[in-house]
Amino acid sequence: MTVPLPKLKWMYEQMVKIRYYEETMVAVYAEGKQPVFNIGAGTVPGEMHLAAGQEPAAVGICAHLQKKDTVTAPHRPHHHAIAKGVDLKRMTAEIFGKKTGLGKGKGGHMHLFDPHVKFSCGGIIAAGIPHAAGAALAAKMKGKDSVAVAFVGEGAANAGAFHETLNLAALWKLPLIVVIEDNAYGISVPKSESTAVKTNDRRAAAYGIPGVYVEDNDPVEMYRVSEEAVDRARRGEGPSIIEIETYRYLGHFQGDPEIYRNPEEVPLLRKKDPIHRLITLLEEQSVSSGELEQMEIRARQEVDEAYEFARNSSYPDPAEALEDVFHRAEVNV
Repeated sequence: MTVPLPKLKWMYEQMVKIRYYEETMVAVYAEGKQPVFNIGAGTVPGEMHLAAGQEPAAVGICAHLQKKDTVTAPHRPHHHAIAKGVDLKRMTAEIFGKKTGLGKGKGGHMHLFDPHVKFSCGGIIAAGIPHAAGAALAAKMKGKDSVAVAFVGEGAANAGAFHETLNLAALWKLPLIVVIEDNAYGISVPKSESTAVKTNDRRAAAYGIPGVYVEDNDPVEMYRVSEEAVDRARRGEGPSIIEIETYRYLGHFQGDPEIYRNPEEVPLLRKKDPIHRLITLLEEQSVSSGELEQMEIRARQEVDEAYEFARNSSYPDPAEALEDVFHRAEVNV
């Protein structure tokens, strides 16, 4: 299909923004962790899961979403958050552990929440699917045409929450789309050694719902199948599964030695980079190199400003540690 030019431009700019954000984080995350890697040290302590290469999965479906639609994401969430429109400055500040962050610096990069655009994520495998189904159920009960999208990795399709949720979503015809990002590895385990079916879209048949597999990290095909799934959900016809073959250029986490991967794998994947494919499509539609450059400059500027905002923000006061969290109340009997 031909993606409308405004949508194609949006997808390109978002993918450039995501890629630059993740590549910048590679350098920022390394600060203070050398010469010996220490996961708890540096500007951004803790684990870091980056999504460079997986941009089509996020932008292809978010191009069809509205502010009222819900998105849940897993432990590798930055591309989903950016494509959904999460406040980039507050998101980056949260990752830095600063008080100006989305969660006042208490959540970190795996726990980003922005209710203004209905986005959330978490580190528990497959846990976002029931949350998305809850949002879909609420929309249906209120008579709204909002949809919910749950992004998961291919390993999550083996979890109980995946199957239990899809069973109910199909039974109740919930406006839910589950997007499975098949980046070939569940941490370090190849998909072929963990999953009985070749592609997880086949599992849709067990629930009587549509399932589609997008090959070769194709952003245009992801846009096409997502349009069908979102429209179907808005019409009240129930859930869908989309699995996209996507590519993780970096390790499962930063600091991952990646001894489970053939060293030739990533260079070969980068030769068919999805951003380069979109550049070719835009050029075929007479978008000039100057306009492409301006989109890239705009995306990079937004990212740079977000990182600067995070660096210049203050850390929360230790006295605030127990604020905004659940705790047992003392009850006098």
